Amino acid sequence: ELRAFYNVCPHRAAVVAHRRGNRKSLQCKYHGWTYDLDGKLLRAPEFEGVKNWKADEVCLQSVRVEAWGPWIFVNLEPAAAPLSATYGAIAEEIAAAGFNLDQMRLIERRDYLIECNWKVYVDNYLEGYHLPIAHPGLFRELDYDQYRVDTFRHYSKQYAPIRDVAPGDTRDRRYARSGDAEEDALYYWIFPNVMLNVYLDNTSINIIIPVGHDKTLTIFEWYFEAPGTGAGWESMQQIIAFSDEIQQEDIELCEWVQRGLRSKAYDHGRFSALRENGVHHFQSLVHEYLTRD
Repeated sequence: ELRAFYNVCPHRAAVVAHRRGNRKSLQCKYHGWTYDLDGKLLRAPEFEGVKNWKADEVCLQSVRVEAWGPWIFVNLEPAAAPLSATYGAIAEEIAAAGFNLDQMRLIERRDYLIECNWKVYVDNYLEGYHLPIAHPGLFRELDYDQYRVDTFRHYSKQYAPIRDVAPGDTRDRRYARSGDAEEDALYYWIFPNVMLNVYLDNTSINIIIPVGHDKTLTIFEWYFEAPGTGAGWESMQQIIAFSDEIQQEDIELCEWVQRGLRSKAYDHGRFSALRENGVHHFQSLVHEYLTRD
């Protein structure tokens, strides 16, 4: 059973766990207070005789934890809706499309520090309008005419079919449709800062973390099927390199936009009704949450 706790000792507020590991207990490195994996206090050295204090009433403060596929989510708000309220429909769609997230294993993580506001990065993710100009490699793979964005209460989905391959036209293509399998790329954005990219043989997730008004950390993780269970394993480094190529193109775009936002010549722009409805949806949600009482 999964459990999660605030990483702070209730004695004097020191951090309890400093790195990943596998232990049967958790010990604070400040004064040696030790807790079991249920968060209950096992030992508090030299604490005898303290008035109005009982060891069996001391424990690490727990937080909600839920799992989906290869991921573990924690929620710091006890009254929040369960994970399935938002992710349930997404999980069902991914499973119905033939993708098995439970078989995916983390292969690589890269952290990108980007010189832009976090909302600029999300805006960029939520539209395919820039594909023909900014992403020539990705544009060759996807059927841009069929590309669409569907919006829901707290998430949106970008549907991007893999482009059909003409006879003899495989030189610059990464994927080729077989005709008898689900081979469409699915891109999900979950408000406010999670991005999930599902492809034929791999899945990646982006976590967007603001670290300043003009600086964003993007945590990028790639998942593949376990060794021997999928063709994606053999080409995973090429796939990661291709993904990184697209990421570098997006970073350049976002940093250009951030520079432009500083100009007194720019106030605001208009959206393409055909191609930028996902951006409008995101910005509407941001406005809704920022103006709540």
